Amino acid sequence: MAPDGFLNLLKPPGMTSHDVVSLVRARLATARVGHLGTLDPAAAGVLPVSIGRATRLFRFAAGSHKAYRAEVAFGITTNTLDAEGEVVEANDAGGLTEAHLRGLLPQFLGEIEQVPPAFSAAQVGGRRLHELARQGEQREGRPKRVRIEKLELVKFAPGPRARALIDVVCGAGTYVRVLASELGRKADCGAYLAFLVRTRVGRFELSHSLTLEQFEESCESGDGRGVILPLDWPLADLPTVELDARGARAFAQGTSVHAAGAPAWPVKAYGPGGRFLGLGEVVPEGQMRPRVVLVGEGSSTK
Repeated sequence: MAPDGFLNLLKPPGMTSHDVVSLVRARLATARVGHLGTLDPAAAGVLPVSIGRATRLFRFAAGSHKAYRAEVAFGITTNTLDAEGEVVEANDAGGLTEAHLRGLLPQFLGEIEQVPPAFSAAQVGGRRLHELARQGEQREGRPKRVRIEKLELVKFAPGPRARALIDVVCGAGTYVRVLASELGRKADCGAYLAFLVRTRVGRFELSHSLTLEQFEESCESGDGRGVILPLDWPLADLPTVELDARGARAFAQGTSVHAAGAPAWPVKAYGPGGRFLGLGEVVPEGQMRPRVVLVGEGSSTK
């Protein structure tokens, strides 16, 4: 039986996020595997994978921010906004200076509006945009609000095909491809995303990611348990309530239990021996309502 928990994997370029999930399913012999945020096939970096009951903790485990290092190539525009697409416009980016580029970055900080690119998994009328685009039907996605917390220029190489390395910290749903394209538009020369590495998703960091080879070696030498992170590992920043045996039984059955403290959601609930029970909501009446139960017959998500 496959263990419950999370994997911090390093997705290589050339694989889809679903390819990685399929590999984990095969190695652990379980269908209950998912990932916390798609990476484009050409991109690399942190891909957190959930196993078993961890799939119920998707929206809590991913955290509120993701971090990337992006290489932006100026002077060229592609139909996919990245290096995988066809060139639709070419310009001389020789006039772009480091000072000018630094001056453009603050314009994208904070809450901004993005239109999902034509080649993306966003849906219009129940169809994914990339499916429509490959059939020659260009459709525009619905604009959405995203948040950019940080944009920092790491390195700049001037010239007719100027390039820049930029560190990005952003909220969920942000398209770094769109950000690169918009930066090129502001620079009056066009741009595309040449390469992307995701360096962080919540607590999952690139410096601690496992290559797929390392994960497979762990499965060959054992059952993979040695590299699987506990269910509550990504939730370290959440408040905690400890319950006695009676309270733990009630929580497992989906019954509200007494919990001292200020109202909060989500709150981690633990039973005797430090057993992680799930997530609850502490309400003003001094009760904690089970919302995500991970143990016992009452295991559910409410």
